[in-house]
Amino acid sequence: MCADTITETPDYKSTLNLPRTDFPMRAGLPKREPEWLKRWEELDIYGRLRAKQGRTPFTLHDGPPYANGNLHIGHALNKTIKDMIVRSHQMMGYDARYIPGWDCHGLPIEWKIEEKYRAKGLDKDAVDVVEFRQECRDFAAGWVDIQREEFKRLGVTGNWAEPYLTMDFHAERVIAEEFMKFLMTGTLYQGSKPVMWSPVEQTALAEAEVEYHDKDSLTIWVKFKVLGDSDLAGAHVVIWTTTPWTIPSNKGVVYGEDFDYGLYEVTGTPEESWANVGDKFILADKRAEDVMTRARLEDGMWTRLRDVTSGELSGLSLAHPLAGVEGGDGEWDAPRDFRAAPFVTDEDGTGFVHCAPSHGMDEFELYRDAGMLAEVITYNVDPDGTFRADLPLFGGKAILKPNGKEGDANKAVIDKLVEVGGLLARGKIKHSYPHSWRSKAPVIYRNTPQWFAAIDKPVGDGQDTYGTTIRERALTSIDELVKWTPKTGRNRLYSMIESRPDWVLSRQRAWGVPLTCFVKKGAKPTDEDFLLRNKQVNRRITSTFEAEGADAWYEEGAKKRFLEGIVNPDDYNQVFDILDVWFDSGSTHAFVLRDREDGTADGIADVYMEGTDQHRGWFHSSMLQACGTIGRAPYRNVVTHGFTLDEKGNKMSKSLGNTIVPEKIVQQYGADILRLWVAQTDYTADQRIGPEILKGVADSYRRLRNTMRFMLGSLADFTEADRIEPAEMPELERWVLHRLADLDDTVRKGYAGFDFQGVFQAVFTFATVDLSAFYFDVRKDALYCDGDTPRRRAARTVLDILFHRLTTWLAPILVFTMEEVWLERFPGAESSVHLVDMPETPASWRDDALAAKWAMIRQARRVVTAALEVQRTDKVIGASLEAAPVVHVRDAEMLAALKSVHFDDLCITSALTLTDDPSPAEAFRMPETEGVGVVFEKADGTKCQRCWKILPDVGTHAHPGVCGRCDSALT
Repeated sequence: MCADTITETPDYKSTLNLPRTDFPMRAGLPKREPEWLKRWEELDIYGRLRAKQGRTPFTLHDGPPYANGNLHIGHALNKTIKDMIVRSHQMMGYDARYIPGWDCHGLPIEWKIEEKYRAKGLDKDAVDVVEFRQECRDFAAGWVDIQREEFKRLGVTGNWAEPYLTMDFHAERVIAEEFMKFLMTGTLYQGSKPVMWSPVEQTALAEAEVEYHDKDSLTIWVKFKVLGDSDLAGAHVVIWTTTPWTIPSNKGVVYGEDFDYGLYEVTGTPEESWANVGDKFILADKRAEDVMTRARLEDGMWTRLRDVTSGELSGLSLAHPLAGVEGGDGEWDAPRDFRAAPFVTDEDGTGFVHCAPSHGMDEFELYRDAGMLAEVITYNVDPDGTFRADLPLFGGKAILKPNGKEGDANKAVIDKLVEVGGLLARGKIKHSYPHSWRSKAPVIYRNTPQWFAAIDKPVGDGQDTYGTTIRERALTSIDELVKWTPKTGRNRLYSMIESRPDWVLSRQRAWGVPLTCFVKKGAKPTDEDFLLRNKQVNRRITSTFEAEGADAWYEEGAKKRFLEGIVNPDDYNQVFDILDVWFDSGSTHAFVLRDREDGTADGIADVYMEGTDQHRGWFHSSMLQACGTIGRAPYRNVVTHGFTLDEKGNKMSKSLGNTIVPEKIVQQYGADILRLWVAQTDYTADQRIGPEILKGVADSYRRLRNTMRFMLGSLADFTEADRIEPAEMPELERWVLHRLADLDDTVRKGYAGFDFQGVFQAVFTFATVDLSAFYFDVRKDALYCDGDTPRRRAARTVLDILFHRLTTWLAPILVFTMEEVWLERFPGAESSVHLVDMPETPASWRDDALAAKWAMIRQARRVVTAALEVQRTDKVIGASLEAAPVVHVRDAEMLAALKSVHFDDLCITSALTLTDDPSPAEAFRMPETEGVGVVFEKADGTKCQRCWKILPDVGTHAHPGVCGRCDSALT
């Protein structure tokens, strides 16, 4: 050929169907997410979803967070899980409603206002109670507004314009109304029993308001002298206690009826011991050596004289160690009771337990059942944790100081016991001890008059389908009406309710809904007419609360206003205790689910979802409250999550500097990364979060974003005219449709079962392994290089199908990113992925036989790609298209499967030979795929300048430098 006829090969790049999209690789979520939030608000997405007709309602009832501070990572986890539940059910065809709410009453808010007063040197009690309550209301309202914006920033959908607040007038009315149901059915009673009491906060606490921390406590071994004329007279029964301050309130000692006891005598003493030679002690045999060691007595300094039978013990009475003490004014001179009790243990202590029934529930119940409460109850401890002023020797001594630190009561009691010879030994112990979760100060058991709901008394309201008492109804509901996720939640709540005492409803505070009841002057709590039960009075109270709120209870003249004209106000006293805030939140089903238009038809929620600590909190109180008023649980599903720990598994605390603040994550990564962390973790257990974990989450996000970007680019200009039916598609596309049918079932079951980790892992693995690493990799050649071929149209049809499913499957998790993906393709002013449902997937797409065949094909492909990777690593080739391997396949079925498809295209090679000849020794093999061997060969021919395959026919067509396929595409 002459030089002047030589032509250069054209640049065919412009002829390729390369992906076209403006979807950026870098997400820029922190900056862009607020724009989508604003758009959703303008479009009223939540309102539009509610307007969809004919859908089955699905309601997640929000457990109200407390309105008193910025969000922590636990809040973010909690609200994100709730949002995923709501969004996924909406997109599966339900009318999924979410009404956010806030708990606004109670001690934490009151405590904040009191702190402000203390800082200014003001006395809270000198402030008008209505004025004080208004300050609490304003404080709560301010934090509601702050937290609402923080929750919305996380992408949480809901009726944010109309949340529920426990301090709304209607809510306060209903809370009072629900309390009155307990009043009218007779389950409400006033009793005096030991309750957990915070001397710092000066109020009773519920179990849910208590947390346990290690505490160093003083321990003492105290001697109670045996009275009478038996041969045991003069010996001492020894008790052990970790609460020395309870000794002045001692009314008896108890023993174990089946334990082995002995009489022990001291035969020698070191100088520092409080024991004396000749002292005799009655001890449980299992504890004797330990007690003697505590008394600093060495081996050989004591001896066991004889057995002491329970029959002998039953006839004894004891002297209090302070009996006859100078200045005691006879307070402790009466003999102490001595009896057997089932709660005594010989695993620690002495085998005897000292009883102060005013400060221990076991002792209280023992003497209650014996009909002796009037004889043994004391009122030695005032609300502030000090001994009553007129208590001999100890009056005014403090168990705890106002700051929650150890007071002087324990030391005073111990010093006096030493002085009178009543102490055998003392020491210290570190143990788990109850603390108020608000003030963080230790609590005590203190006998005080409180209002209780009887959980074992027949309610008598005619709603006996699931039991006649609150406890029966609750236990039946747990087993028959509620599904638990995880299942361990059932056991936890069941055991708590099975063994719990009556519910303490009253608190001695100011900010909350009052116990709207009146007691008759001069009547005893056991009298039938002690409580005023009058429907007319109740209606007057509740209608007033509806109009004015619960503050009306505290207005001057309130008693007269509520009673006059119905009963004589002078005959009754008004109760001013407030309700336990758990009763408030436990009642939310009534004023949210029952009363709101966007509530539920039967007042029952489909889901309650909170942290596992709410088995003793909101799940628990809601169950008790509803069983007392509607006869059953107020929920059908209970879902629980664990606690969030740092990367090392440590509890987060400001002092350790390991806290993770949601706001910081959102500022650095965006809310979708935080949401993705939630989806990737097993929320039913404790989770970990930290910088390295978040980097891993961000990497998963990047890979998923790349998958979505590829689809967007390859679907540019796709129209319905390009679509073809599955029957016309190649096997590879029909295999993808099968995988979609399989995955659709996984996704729907996962979302229905609240398994977000399972959903995301299944979708992520499909997107990155089945699609990006296989299907997209294989089909890039057809998508970029084919003309308008059935193969390319099939691939684009499948990409469109994939697009609609992946975006809707992932939209409940990645709410911002999937909206971005959707709008990139459907940019209309009214467009949003959150307005569409997950597409139904035809059952006809499922083809198990095809799936089995393609499992074999992919198994063989893995051997080929691994063999080529060895050649690439060794620099023999730069790309797989330079190869034309020979693939030896022993299995006839597999060989037939490989021959029925374009296996060279699947392996992304320019050529490939399949043979059933035995594999030669040099063939590449993989242990997990026996019977497949690959012999590397280089491709023969010239590189196509358009598709880069190396083929023999390149240069023999009308268009220079291309293969036959590319020549056809260019024609």
